[in-house]
Amino acid sequence: MNFDYTLANINKVAQKILKATDCKIFLFYGSMGVGKTTLIKAIVKELGVRDNVSSPTFSLVNEYRDQRHNPIYHFDFYRIEKEEEAMDMGIEEYFDNDAYCLIEWPEKIKNLLPLNTVSIQITEIDVNKRNIILKEL
Repeated sequence: MNFDYTLANINKVAQKILKATDCKIFLFYGSMGVGKTTLIKAIVKELGVRDNVSSPTFSLVNEYRDQRHNPIYHFDFYRIEKEEEAMDMGIEEYFDNDAYCLIEWPEKIKNLLPLNTVSIQITEIDVNKRNIILKEL
């Protein structure tokens, strides 16, 4: 799936992404500042989370709960140096939890990623417009 979007229709984009797959592990690729966290906020909102959503840049993972108290995990691996850091935090347990896992900078843990994932490549077209290429892996 390949499409363009703006911030004005980001909630519809989040709905479209969630309807496109049954997979719960999403890998967000894109340059710094392209809108990965902004899109994740919209997806988490569509999943029923009412809490404030922010990037877990320093904590590596934020846990949210939907209205049924199901966990949703938001990872940001930008600051890790080695995959072992993700192993030390128990990344495999998160993946085996059957919970949504939304991962920024997945290329930092490429050897640890499970097989059934959705890749979301975000590219800036201009200041107000982005392109998404969504692929199930």
